[in-house]
Amino acid sequence: DAPAHSLVAGIVAGAIEGAATYPTELVKTKMQLQTAHHYSNPLACFRHTIQTQGPQGLYRGLPPMLLGNALKAGVRFLTYDTIKEQLRDPQGRLTMPRMMCAGMCAGIVEGGLVVAPTEALKTRLIHDHCMPKQKYSGAIDCLKEVLREGGLYRGVGPVMARQGANSCVRFAAYDSLKQIVVGYTGAQVTGVQAFALGMCAGIVTVYTTMPLDVVKTRMQGLSAAGAYRSSVHCAVSVVRQDGIWALWRGATPRLARLMFSGAIVFAVYEQVMKLLREK
Repeated sequence: DAPAHSLVAGIVAGAIEGAATYPTELVKTKMQLQTAHHYSNPLACFRHTIQTQGPQGLYRGLPPMLLGNALKAGVRFLTYDTIKEQLRDPQGRLTMPRMMCAGMCAGIVEGGLVVAPTEALKTRLIHDHCMPKQKYSGAIDCLKEVLREGGLYRGVGPVMARQGANSCVRFAAYDSLKQIVVGYTGAQVTGVQAFALGMCAGIVTVYTTMPLDVVKTRMQGLSAAGAYRSSVHCAVSVVRQDGIWALWRGATPRLARLMFSGAIVFAVYEQVMKLLREK
């Protein structure tokens, strides 16, 4: 497959997936940013958001996230497919460790280039909307303020670590399951099969990488600059204040998002790649 095909298919898949699953991302972020247990569970957070801000409140911070999601998926698939092809053995096979290596590299690249700045904006917009008095009038105003403060890449370390771990696990899980299905059926996966395999890969990804996601979100919050000296200090502070399980806070909405995001992104990617191959 041409590299341009991977990039285009990834961008389309990322945009569709981002728009479809954003409300769960918003709820997850709010759950992670709270320090006074304002929301007892994700459903309470969801209801409170609609009651106080209306349905549109579930899409606060969507523009930077949507743009970032499309770009990061494009970069992720382009990087993964490129590295994966270089790591195949002479017989064209790809082992699990090599899949994991290609996935980790793809996640680190997308994390540094795209995810860190776009999620910094998304996290600030969501955090700001939780405050009694809002600081930003919108995404552009937030971007200007962040650039003035030099905080666009704050938390880039945990972002790259999380994305590297996410892609490492997700791609390895998806491609391993895909190889099993293709070996059994003797044909390329269908859209329904890709959807199911992507959902399974998303479940595995959530619980193995959740602590990195919590630290990343805390490091990008409005009060992070004065509260945490480093990512390690942030993780230790979270555990001391709220216990070890606080590192998995927000896992339920993230599970909902990554189950369906994995399903959508892989299913759309496979279908777009199929269309591009036929042209």
